[in-house]
Amino acid sequence: MKWNRRHVLDTDDWSRDEIETVLDQTRAMIEILQRPIRRAPPLRGRTVILFFAESSTRTRVSFELAAKALSADVTNITASGSSVEKGESLYDTVRTLQALGGDVVVMRHASSGAPYFVAQRTDAAVINAGDGWHAHPTQGLLDAYTLRDAVGDLEGRRVVIVGDVLHSRVARSDINTLLPLGARITLSGPPTLIPLAWRCGQLPPGVTYESDLDRALDGADAVIALRLQRERQESGLLPSLREYSRVWGLTADRVARMRPGAPVMHPGPMNEGIEIDASVAHGTRSLIETQVTNGVAVRMALLYLLAARAGPPGPLEERA
Repeated sequence: MKWNRRHVLDTDDWSRDEIETVLDQTRAMIEILQRPIRRAPPLRGRTVILFFAESSTRTRVSFELAAKALSADVTNITASGSSVEKGESLYDTVRTLQALGGDVVVMRHASSGAPYFVAQRTDAAVINAGDGWHAHPTQGLLDAYTLRDAVGDLEGRRVVIVGDVLHSRVARSDINTLLPLGARITLSGPPTLIPLAWRCGQLPPGVTYESDLDRALDGADAVIALRLQRERQESGLLPSLREYSRVWGLTADRVARMRPGAPVMHPGPMNEGIEIDASVAHGTRSLIETQVTNGVAVRMALLYLLAARAGPPGPLEERA
């Protein structure tokens, strides 16, 4: 097992072997989720703390289901109604988490770098469930798994990421995860929503920018649409939502420009009719619901790998 990491904070420094270890382990977790009783004992006796200082539904529930499927005890801490909302500092919250004795802390925070701060000050393993605009590593891993499962080896495959790349932690984590697997990335979207250095040509190797979405999609092997944060229009970064939908929205005609059967993905939540048409979101090419299902399995894989590093977990094949 090629796994020596104590935390999962980002994938920007991961090797291809490490990414593939998670993806291969995910396949075993898919098998558990397909059993009549979706339980296995590897995390029995371990405690997973879900610390979500920023609102979330899909990611938080996905982690909770993942932990419970591996027989862990789960404790939820949210900003609403907690000491965080009352002004408690992140440092004091860390001390509280330490006192609770959690083995793994899954953390979402509006401030970029917050999970790193916590990881340096606790004995628990820390998983970043999204920090500011910075990273969302588990989303990147589940998108990579979903793509590889749908189209096979990603070496040389061209994946289009369209939308608000500038403010998207998902886009960054998708790039960090897909590039080591051999994929090529084409970014598309309004110039105001692309990092300045990137739209000026200073892109990572393997990444290109194409402002014309029709050209970007020509012959593409997959497309990932990003959620458009409506507040960007209010800050003057977009002329109007109607204009965005007309120029950069995923329509059936645009999707038809890709390779036959090329999949459509979206991290959710979706603004149907703006970044993606309903006919595309719920069409035959859509893997959006599959992403949600795979998200549980990927997070199970990470929890299992972290538990294995901390000490011998229970046998994966044993049924609860």
